[in-house]
Amino acid sequence: MSNFTLSDLEAIIQTRATSDDEMSYTRKLMNKGVGKCAQKLGEEAVESVIAAMKSDKAELTSETADLLYHLLVVLNISGVKLDDVMLELANRTGQTGLQEKASRPAD
Repeated sequence: MSNFTLSDLEAIIQTRATSDDEMSYTRKLMNKGVGKCAQKLGEEAVESVIAAMKSDKAELTSETADLLYHLLVVLNISGVKLDDVMLELANRTGQTGLQEKASRPAD
């Protein structure tokens, strides 16, 4: 098992987003703005779903890695910290998922 965490990835993304490295994919992607970053996140989500539907564990593993990376890029460019997302998740564990959903304001 790896000791690599999403917090580690978040730190790498932050460093690369502000780097001068012309070869940084992260920097180039983020320079295109939140719309492009969100588009890539959506593409990776769809690819993850397709891999899951095919029951292809290797492909699902690879696509999920891409999905998590692009999710953290979108969080970064949007100014949302992973710790805030984790706190939100922790706050939800005191009730069932159905209770949490029912407590949300109606649209």
